[in-house]
Amino acid sequence: MSATSYAKWHLAQEARALLTRLARLAPFALQNPMLPAAALLPIAQNAIEQFLIRGRRELRGRVLAFQHWLDSEEGQRASPAEAQRRFTILRLRFNAVLTQFDTFQDVLVQRSENETGVRLSGLDIVSADALALPGYYEAPPVICYLDRGVGAAIRRARTRLPGGGENPVAIVRVPRERMIGAGIASSLFHEVGHQASALLDLVNSLRPVLKGLQRGAGERGLAWQLWERWISEIIADFWAVARLGIGATLGLVGVVSLPRAFVFRATLDDPHPIPWIRVRLSGAIGEALYPHPQWRQLAGVWESFYPPTGLHENTLRTLGLLETTMPAFISILVGHRPRALRGRSLAEVMDTEERQPARLEALYRQWLAAPAQMYRAPSAMCFAVIGQARAEGQMTPEAESEIIAKLLTHWALQSTLDVSAMCATVPAARKVAA
Repeated sequence: MSATSYAKWHLAQEARALLTRLARLAPFALQNPMLPAAALLPIAQNAIEQFLIRGRRELRGRVLAFQHWLDSEEGQRASPAEAQRRFTILRLRFNAVLTQFDTFQDVLVQRSENETGVRLSGLDIVSADALALPGYYEAPPVICYLDRGVGAAIRRARTRLPGGGENPVAIVRVPRERMIGAGIASSLFHEVGHQASALLDLVNSLRPVLKGLQRGAGERGLAWQLWERWISEIIADFWAVARLGIGATLGLVGVVSLPRAFVFRATLDDPHPIPWIRVRLSGAIGEALYPHPQWRQLAGVWESFYPPTGLHENTLRTLGLLETTMPAFISILVGHRPRALRGRSLAEVMDTEERQPARLEALYRQWLAAPAQMYRAPSAMCFAVIGQARAEGQMTPEAESEIIAKLLTHWALQSTLDVSAMCATVPAARKVAA
């Protein structure tokens, strides 16, 4: 066999090996053991499986096309270098498919852990409730997993995955150190806010407004420039406060309570606001949406933790400009009417009346007398009530952790039973129709 023939034979064998390994990528439904209550919702499971099936089918087609090209007259005339170039591109695509597979595998493997899997399933339900905005968009499935660190993160649905293709679900990474307490809702709702912002195109609708305010603003132009630079993270914080109330700001305090140098660090290329101003802004948003003395009290606590003294002159100047423009900026956020909301403002579509502190306090008292009512309430509302009770000292951290663990298990189990009941009625309905 000549050197050229041997080179092409070698590549043909490698292509067959790719097909063999590709065939061993079994669907998750055939390999991930988990309790039924820990499983993904069917819509999320199906979206992931269909996405990966399409990827495997497309890759298989590419491998077969490469094999056909090797056997063709063009392939016979091609140099080994050209054949190797084509195979290298093919193998890179194979590795990209494996990366996509591993992305979801990392998420699903925790579902096989007994308590953790069930609680993650409960967090999926909470995420869906926090994201829901009926009539304005079709929310994608959301799945959660735990990881190290103090901050959460999201890989939004309908964004490009490594190797190509749109992510079929939103994947939220939840910090393990927040399991289990009300602070987990703060992180979760913030990340869900990023997904909602993308669905409503809020960043693109707010940026022109903020750019316009920079012109002719003089010294305050710096503040409006920073608000515009940070707008993506601020919208996510706004969503968390609107859905959760004071629990969102308390959770944020837990995330950004860092050594003093970090709290006042002004890294202008960071999409996150200066931590000190970020907490102040979160509280000010809460006061605008849910007027109550608790916000000023919390602002005083935050300033006592990190008094703005002894700072560099430029830092003090920047903080002062941000504080001065903050009321006008919040007014823009609360009253913003993007095209996606068809004339309604953000505050109007977020059901803020249902989350006023007095309303949350009343619900907590009702639930103390009749705990069963809590289990029938929307999951996001439960976290809002618990966060308000914690802020007022009516619920201890121990009681909070215990009740949230029970709620997550209840939501996961109830969702599983609802899906099972739905599936059971389909054959019966078909039989009746027949």
